[in-house]
Amino acid sequence: MNEPLRLRDDAAHDEPAVTLDAFLGQSNSTAVRIEAGDDARLLLPYLDRLSLIEVSFPKFRDGRGYSAGRILREAGYTGELRAEGDVLVDQIPLMRRCGFDSFAPSAPIDRAALDRVLERYDHVYQAAADGHVPVWKLRHG
Repeated sequence: MNEPLRLRDDAAHDEPAVTLDAFLGQSNSTAVRIEAGDDARLLLPYLDRLSLIEVSFPKFRDGRGYSAGRILREAGYTGELRAEGDVLVDQIPLMRRCGFDSFAPSAPIDRAALDRVLERYDHVYQAAADGHVPVWKLRHG
């Protein structure tokens, strides 16, 4: 796999992520991996000690990882949040809205296509974990 695509300014985290079960079983790791179907809320008591949470996207049509990302960010997680697996370029802006700032797609992403999709829209229509103000609120003060 290629180096993760990071949309963060800090240093990359290089410790391998352990499974959620291994972490909860008293691992000292600062990196954990959530599989589809794992309950991200189990990590809430440990967010301050984690540097990387990797969320598995086994199929592009499996949306459970979006919920995991938003739960973690809205609970205050500030470390690297990586989407890993079947991540498509057109999903990355939505994943960013849910709080993901690092991506490890199973297939290469064209950087020019990524730049275009990230710059496509100036406004958003609903609140999300990224804190952008919805356009309707901008219109109505």
